[in-house]
Amino acid sequence: MKNQKFGRIIMTASAAGIYGNFGQANYSAAKLGMLGLANTLAIEGRKYNVHCNTIAPVAGSRLTETVMPPDLVASLKPEYVAPLVLWLCHEQCQENGGLFEVGAGWIGKLRWERSQGHTVRQKNQPMTPEAVRDQWDRICDFTDATKPTNIQESLQSIVSVLSQVESEEGVDANPTAAAASAVGINPAEAVGQKLPPTTFSFTHTQCILYALGVGMSTKDPDHLRFLYEGHPDFSCLPTFGVIPSQAAMMDGGLSSVPGLNIDFTQVLHGEQYLELHKPLPTSGSLTSETTIADVLDKGSGAVILLDVNTYSGDELVAYNQWSVFVVGAGGFGGRRTSEKAKALLPPPKRAPDAVVIDSTTRDQAALYRLSGDWNPLHIDPSFAAMGGFKAPILHGLCSFGFAARHVLKQFAANDPSRFKAIKVRFVKPVMPGQSLQTEMWKEGNRIHIQCKVKETDAVVLAGAYMDLHPASGASPENLTQGGGLQSELVFAEIGRRIKDLGAELVKKVNAVFGWEITKDGKNAAQWTIDLKNGSGSLQKGPYSGKADVTFTVSDEDFMEVVQGKLNPQKAFFSGKLKVRGNIMLSQKLEVILKDYAKL
Repeated sequence: MKNQKFGRIIMTASAAGIYGNFGQANYSAAKLGMLGLANTLAIEGRKYNVHCNTIAPVAGSRLTETVMPPDLVASLKPEYVAPLVLWLCHEQCQENGGLFEVGAGWIGKLRWERSQGHTVRQKNQPMTPEAVRDQWDRICDFTDATKPTNIQESLQSIVSVLSQVESEEGVDANPTAAAASAVGINPAEAVGQKLPPTTFSFTHTQCILYALGVGMSTKDPDHLRFLYEGHPDFSCLPTFGVIPSQAAMMDGGLSSVPGLNIDFTQVLHGEQYLELHKPLPTSGSLTSETTIADVLDKGSGAVILLDVNTYSGDELVAYNQWSVFVVGAGGFGGRRTSEKAKALLPPPKRAPDAVVIDSTTRDQAALYRLSGDWNPLHIDPSFAAMGGFKAPILHGLCSFGFAARHVLKQFAANDPSRFKAIKVRFVKPVMPGQSLQTEMWKEGNRIHIQCKVKETDAVVLAGAYMDLHPASGASPENLTQGGGLQSELVFAEIGRRIKDLGAELVKKVNAVFGWEITKDGKNAAQWTIDLKNGSGSLQKGPYSGKADVTFTVSDEDFMEVVQGKLNPQKAFFSGKLKVRGNIMLSQKLEVILKDYAKL
């Protein structure tokens, strides 16, 4: 199963193992032991796409027919259990680590529930049975109970208690449910509240540091425009737009919001949306204003939606929506969904149009944190261990930055002005040093994204997409004739052809063509015909990577070739047409130039 990266295991437990039964000590112990084994296999097999679930069936058998009436045995057929087993074994079923009771056509899922509990000791004081007795009702009170799903959630409670006892703070209830205790969450009071405005001042240094933090390197010449302030096209990466709003989040304003009495040690980053209204400056001061957009009750926790508008003076530059999950803070009776939340979108059900694999370094988190996320979870091994991790983990927004720049390079030629918006959901952590595999699907100007850890195949960013502005010069209406280039009309027609039948052309051609058009002996224009990626595209400018073949020709000779007045071979041998790369691919251009570029 590990080798084939797929497996489904079904363990058979029993109600006697779950609840116990008179006279069945050995049987009950064995059946509950199967559940413990199944839960561990579910954890260890997850990275190999091997899922393990447990069923506790009630079915008629030779064992039960001696103790059950015949009509009851007949109604508890194995046929009423088998469909659940088949579904749990199916490749589409993503259930893992579940426990199900099943019988007579009924299926129910079981889970653990834990009371809020109560701490019965104080610092430097002995713990006594009398203290346990006095607090027994609170220990056993399942009001606002939590539902731990893994050992990390279980241990976090103990770690938090130890910390609070040592600091002599009042310890009340189960720390995983602290947000729901005391005053708790009151959406009616919290929604619409505004945090104090924050100002973020920066220079080109912060822009470059952020670019390095999300994996940019001078090894790639295309990255230099984001790493060197002296570059003629020096720019700020679009996803730097999360940093000013992050500063608003980090300044502690959330703790002062009425109706949000939450335990900040239980806050997780769930989703992120970023939209730019104009390209980011490379220096200056930006002011962010944050509003509590909504508060949702997910049962096991609460989701807080925060809208952050970032301004340069009076001009809106960026909009962020942060979605944070507070473990154990649910159960306050709020809504589960919100029309204000920016929606996630699944990728198309086909092979990705492009895949980029990029390695993070062992120091990636140490470098990224310099952009302002100082959470010790990403640098301190002992703090990471308290959170249930073997080592410090990578920031989710670092993976977010990796994926965004992969899309920007693959589909926008690293042009930051093409960036419009991005939305992601953070699924699982990444360890520094692992490789990120970004899978991309092009649907018009929307690029769907799924990001995985290459070594484990675990999805880390899901439901994600990035919206791009149309490429300038790629559509006929944006082409100008002011430069006097007749070839622009031809490329406009090529653009229409790709728009109509791009996917078909990609299958036939599978190549990227670069064009350098000269006039009066000087380079006058550059074009890229991409019939290799996605549904094809036409871009004005050089290709972001390496074109398969590049043609250099004057505007006049290009028109002679297109109109059939000049044989391409004669143009090549006479030096009028220069070719770099795989010259044999030039034959495939006939499907565009000969048949469809009609003037």
